[in-house]
Amino acid sequence: MTRPINMRDLISPQAVIERLDATSKKEVLQSASNHIAQLIGQDPLVVFDVLWERERLGTTGVGYGIAIPHGRVEKLGKVQGFFMRLAEPIAFEAIDDRPVDLVFVLLAPADAGADHLHALATVSRLLRDVKLCESIRKAKDGAEIYRLLTETPTAQAA
Repeated sequence: MTRPINMRDLISPQAVIERLDATSKKEVLQSASNHIAQLIGQDPLVVFDVLWERERLGTTGVGYGIAIPHGRVEKLGKVQGFFMRLAEPIAFEAIDDRPVDLVFVLLAPADAGADHLHALATVSRLLRDVKLCESIRKAKDGAEIYRLLTETPTAQAA
């Protein structure tokens, strides 16, 4: 049995962008890839290609203003998360056709197996909390967003 995933194991304070300026889904993924690549020591194009390929299979816009782009990256040591609050909501082809303003990118090692899916379920469950998402939207800075993501009871129990 897999142990529950704690959000502190998935995301670091440096992995939170409090305000990302972008006008399209592609621009969000490109900007996210540039930031993520610096944190994980990967080529930004590799990260972007992984996210873009997954997006081409079907939108990762899960509804309610939330997108969870995800994929597997070679030479990544563990499953890692990265969070971006967009400066303005953008069209993301979400399943409910609503614009997206909260993006949680999840990357896993190529050989992560079920850990990737378990982490994806944890993030999805966390971001289904409407009150949490509203608090994140109102947060004053990245430190507050990180605290909300990691200290919410759902983040501990997922």
